[in-house]
Parts: sequence; structure tokens; C-alpha cells
Amino acid sequence: MTRNRYWKLTIDELEKSNYNSDKVLTWDIKWIIKPEKDAKFIGIFIYRNGTPYNYESINGITYYHNNIQEDILNDINQLLKNKYGGHELKQGDRVFLKNSREIYSANEITALARELERKLESKIVITIEFANMSEEEKSTFMLPENKLLPIPGNK
Repeated sequence: MTRNRYWKLTIDELEKSNYNSDKVLTWDIKWIIKPEKDAKFIGIFIYRNGTPYNYESINGITYYHNNIQEDILNDINQLLKNKYGGHELKQGDRVFLKNSREIYSANEITALARELERKLESKIVITIEFANMSEEEKSTFMLPENKLLPIPGNK
């Protein structure tokens, strides 16, 4: 399986894309709250094949955080649960919304990113990884070529 990752995408770049959502393996929306030296960040992601939780794989939205106030985390958690459902499981600085509705389309990911960007009043970056993307698809997906990061070991 070949894999290609587009990283440090803006919301506008992803919104303009025209990719096949069936090809998405994972996506990640990440905020780094300034100043960066404070190491405050939140990331929301989905792995199509499930996220490791102890010795099982959990399907659904997951988020991680570092040095974020509890009230902000509660707001993010409530927003995600209201939109996507799921049963909350915690493990360290990760929160899993087990069996929440999964999203993979550019429209759904950018809508969530815009909503969260407004809530957090902070810029975000998006990473999205695809499986088995042909050269033709790379051009038709309309994602910035300079943000493509091929993953070594593709066969």
C-alpha cells in the first residue's frame, strides 16, 4: 500500500481540494497556542482503522492535549460529543470518543476546523494521509504539491 501525507495545510487549502474521501487513512487538526515555549496544544484526529487503546483498536474521533485548561477541554469535549456522539474513554492526555461518527470529507473536516478555530481563537494546521493515491489523483485532488510528504517504504 502506498501512502502520501499532506502536512501543514490551512483550512482554505483543504477546503479547495477535491479528494476522494475513501482514500483517507487519517487526518489531524492541530492547534499550537502561542507562545510555543508554553507547549500548549490540542490535536483532534481519526485513524480509519482505529486508534490504539490499551490492546484494542478504538474507532471514532480522538483528541490529545498538553497544558490546556480544564474548562477549554470540557468545551471541546462537549462540542465533539454533541456533533459526533461516542462513549468517552480517557488515557493520559488522550480522550477517545469510542464509536463516534467518523468524518473524512474535506467539507466536514474544514467545517470542524473552522468551528474549533473560532472557539480557540488560534490558527490551526491540518495533516491528511491517503492510501494508494495515483499520480493522476494527486493532480485532481487539488492539494498543494509543495505540502506533499511521501512516506518512505511505499511499495
